[in-house]
Amino acid sequence: MSVQSLSIEVNPVLPPALSRLVDLATNLRFAWHHPTRRLFEALDPELWICVGGNPLLFLRSVAQERLERAAEDPAFVEEYQRVLAGLDAYLSEAIVATGPNQLASGDLVAYFCAEYGFHESFPNYSGGLGILAGDHCKTASDLGLSFVGVGLLYRQGYFTQHVDAYGNQLENYREFDHEDLPVEPARDSQGRDLYTTVRMPGRDVRVRLWKVRAGRVFVVMLDTNLPENAEADREITHKLYGGNQEHRIRQEIVLGIGGVKALRALGLKPTTWHLNEGHAAFSGLELVAEYVAGGLSFDAACEAVAAQTVFTTHTPVVAGHDAFDRELTLAYFAELLPRLGVGVDEFLALGGAEAGGRFNMTQLAIRLSRRQNGVSRTHGRVSQEICGHLWPEVPARDNPIGYVTNGVHVPTFLFQRWKDVFEMHFGHNWQSRLGDAAYWKRIHEIPDPLFNDVLRSVKSNMMRFVRARLKRGCSREKVSDAHFHRLTRYLDPDNPDVLIIGFARRFATYKRATLLFRDRGWLKALVSDPARPVVFIFAGKAHPADEPGKQMIRELVATAASPEFLGRVLFLEDYDVGLARTLVAGVDVWLNNPIPPLEASGTSGMKAAINGTINLSVLDGWWAEAFDGENGWAIPSSAGDQDGRRDDEDARSLYELLQDEVIPLYYQRDEHGLPTAWIAKAKHSMATIIPAFNTRRMLDNYIQGLYRPASEHGRRLTADNGRAARELAEWKRRVRGCWAGVTVQLMDVERRRLIYGDRLRLRGAVALNGLSPQDVRVELVVSRELGEGTGEAQRLTSFGRNGGAKLHDGREVAVVSLEPTGECDAEGRHFFALDHVPAWCGRMNCQLRVVPRHQLLAHPYEMGLMRAT
Repeated sequence: MSVQSLSIEVNPVLPPALSRLVDLATNLRFAWHHPTRRLFEALDPELWICVGGNPLLFLRSVAQERLERAAEDPAFVEEYQRVLAGLDAYLSEAIVATGPNQLASGDLVAYFCAEYGFHESFPNYSGGLGILAGDHCKTASDLGLSFVGVGLLYRQGYFTQHVDAYGNQLENYREFDHEDLPVEPARDSQGRDLYTTVRMPGRDVRVRLWKVRAGRVFVVMLDTNLPENAEADREITHKLYGGNQEHRIRQEIVLGIGGVKALRALGLKPTTWHLNEGHAAFSGLELVAEYVAGGLSFDAACEAVAAQTVFTTHTPVVAGHDAFDRELTLAYFAELLPRLGVGVDEFLALGGAEAGGRFNMTQLAIRLSRRQNGVSRTHGRVSQEICGHLWPEVPARDNPIGYVTNGVHVPTFLFQRWKDVFEMHFGHNWQSRLGDAAYWKRIHEIPDPLFNDVLRSVKSNMMRFVRARLKRGCSREKVSDAHFHRLTRYLDPDNPDVLIIGFARRFATYKRATLLFRDRGWLKALVSDPARPVVFIFAGKAHPADEPGKQMIRELVATAASPEFLGRVLFLEDYDVGLARTLVAGVDVWLNNPIPPLEASGTSGMKAAINGTINLSVLDGWWAEAFDGENGWAIPSSAGDQDGRRDDEDARSLYELLQDEVIPLYYQRDEHGLPTAWIAKAKHSMATIIPAFNTRRMLDNYIQGLYRPASEHGRRLTADNGRAARELAEWKRRVRGCWAGVTVQLMDVERRRLIYGDRLRLRGAVALNGLSPQDVRVELVVSRELGEGTGEAQRLTSFGRNGGAKLHDGREVAVVSLEPTGECDAEGRHFFALDHVPAWCGRMNCQLRVVPRHQLLAHPYEMGLMRAT
């Protein structure tokens, strides 16, 4: 038998002096440690680029003679030993994320996510959700948090993007060899590979466990591509977000149920379960089944699981929440119902499908968690509205969904030149001061010439990178050298003083990548001034099934190819985290113009700002919190959407800002040729955004506000064989049975007009329908109109000693509790009274309401029950 072709591979042998290069390559700390990446690059810079910065693939391909030469080079060996010693010291540092406001000893956070974006060489992500998950893990490692991640190991990951001359997006999927990825088999104490199984209709699917080390933490990756599995089951972990609804439910079963079983196989007992989006919500069902097997009722088991579970939603629209057909869900979970101890309707109710609707993963995640959050202040409010029906009697503004605004991992996305400057001016401990706002005011102490030199240096690097990307595409499309030179004539690394504005993100319609082109004549006038040239650089992928998003790419590429915009509008294909790191650091302005409030958070602008790039953005997501009037520009957004009026008005606002503020400020120079006003704005942007929008602050919010309370609550409910969980479940059952007959009425107010300092005395009567006064809390809700022009930055004063104040839709609102008097009227209603000194003046609206109260509730309104006057 003849062989037509043969593929062989010859691998080099590491010299003994460099034997631990493998340790550096297999721990993803290299993704945020530039000296480690620089060490590999120094061995063979061209090969490092060819392998996409993948150190494992690099070590399999580097020439033997280069390794031998490096092993005999004292300077290289010294640097190698220094980097290696740094890794060893980092891994051995004491855990710091414990203490009075941190986790308790023995606590463990299990973090579930469908994708993880650590580095471009490990493409197990599609976009922002994965990058955020990677940053979450990196920061958990930096903090020494007791933490383990859970995800799926995709053979293909997300697609690589090519865009042809007509702007058509071409998706290419590449199969990855495990040898090329920083993964290792998970093994038991005897060194045997670990597997688990998940139940699918009529069969078990075997799942292999892999470990990914990210500094001091690891992520368990699940893989069904095993020969003993059926072909359809091997495909479960084939492609990220691929396939139909049935394929998707299989993926989410493996992630959720398989993830719990994988952690058990590793002998781990998390005290907090964090679901980063609803994809992993089936994990709660497996945990409930465990407690039911241990003797708890279904309701008590749900309380025990929910107490320990944190759910983060990232989706600002209802249609973005995963949901499965009722029949499909039952087909996959019919065999689980006996383990849960419930019938079909009770099970379907967890996902809101009991009345024939679809089984919603967000609803499941909320019902099996007691702590939920959006990812910015605005998104938290949007999520309260979207999910408000789950707490039907509670005003959306009061339901339990809170927010933790996203951040970015500064060591990953801060360009090395800035790190060097910070080391020189601030000392070696600057990373430990990331959350100290006063500390970061020292940015203003950096001399303007040095600051400007760093901006220009980083920008020159970006220009070289962009030119190389464009050259690669031009070569593939057989574009002439003359055309390439015209295309890149404004990208001169030796003379980078050209205003460059970047826009790079997923091409979804709500992000409005083509808003800039609403008035091409105005845009042409803005970019064509020979004394003040402007270049726009775009990059991003559209989902393979998103035809409108693909059409936006075609429109953008056609515009970029037109004579009036050639070289002034550029599109870079195959956007990934490596391109993102370079663009956000190197452009002058970062543009973001989504339709509000559809941007849940966004983090690319944060990555830009920490590098001195100034934001020009719609006030949505994180920017609605960050913008202070001086640290960037806010694009006003029109509220209307009649015949494209909103987009026309928003585009006009964008052009006006570019014309009147951005472009003139960039080209304004002092007598020494320095853009001092621009530098001042960039410094202020860095000084205000670095301390507020980094993942150390974000993770601290999670630890103190969510993880530690969840661990403590879970311990309380599960102690003594779940006695408190049983008590709480039974109490809730009793309250729900009585609630239909509960009413509240404002009885009398001693005086309706008070002088400041007088006491407000009033009483309310509550019909409890069999409940006791200790089962409820009666509240007085006081609100006052604040008038036009009052914003959230107004200083709030408490209504009184027992009440706090919040702003809701232009109203200042305070809630004060009444106390039971021990008296009843002839109808058996119980009296509650208030004796209070208001701190406000002016006309106020008052309302009484009654809600269930129990010391074991995680949130005062978690039951969704409320009666009001």
